[in-house]
Amino acid sequence: MPAVASRGGRGRRRSMNEINMVPFIDVMLVLLIIFMVTAPLITTGLVDLPSVGKSQQRPSAVVEIVVGSDETLKLRLIDGSKAGEPDAVKLPQLVERVREAQGGKPEVPVVISADRNVKYESVVRVMDTLQRAGVQRVGLSVKQGA
Repeated sequence: MPAVASRGGRGRRRSMNEINMVPFIDVMLVLLIIFMVTAPLITTGLVDLPSVGKSQQRPSAVVEIVVGSDETLKLRLIDGSKAGEPDAVKLPQLVERVREAQGGKPEVPVVISADRNVKYESVVRVMDTLQRAGVQRVGLSVKQGA
């Protein structure tokens, strides 16, 4: 039934062309109040982040992969206090060379060091190659306090 306005008793009947906004405003105000009341009650999920600390003992040998700023890869074995010369290696031969450097001991960790200017994708590509080959202990080398 359309709303009808009339002038006195004898005028022409006209329909109102305006939408009544009062019910819309009432609903929006109720929704706003509901959101304002329930927002502080929503708890965020707690995330247990790992902490970085010093290990109890240093591993006796470490295989280090250095990703240069020009995305070249160099591999070297750090055995105790002495470090070997880094050898240039291509990505397809990386897994084979890492296994040789580990000497058949999968518990020897592999550490990836990258230049600050290296794209993240290059480091991820190296990590992905090692993971697909089943290399277990892979880590990233970072500078403390930087």
